[in-house]
Amino acid sequence: MARYTGLFIVAVPQENFRPLLGEILEAANLNIIYETADYIMAREQPGEVPFTKLVTVEVLINRTAGVEDEVRMNVVMKNEELPLHLDNRCRQMFNLLSEAIAENRYWELLETAAS
Repeated sequence: MARYTGLFIVAVPQENFRPLLGEILEAANLNIIYETADYIMAREQPGEVPFTKLVTVEVLINRTAGVEDEVRMNVVMKNEELPLHLDNRCRQMFNLLSEAIAENRYWELLETAAS
């Protein structure tokens, strides 16, 4: 199973964060399938790649108490594909999503770490 994780801290008003993240996920061809106040799960749409390569992303959202304009998110992207190649489907989608988060013009990326 391929699995990639990233931590992103962005400066954005908290009321704007969820819609912006939803737009980023949709632009990456990921449909939100489950959502709570501090968690989002999205899955890639079937049809273009084999079922085992379909990517699922989980976003854990942590709003710092007392800080109105800062959101920390942990992103976990995974699929059933064995990561035999460095540039596998899950890694490609993780890089795409990470770039979209980092370059979003509606917030400022304060910190990032990926593994």
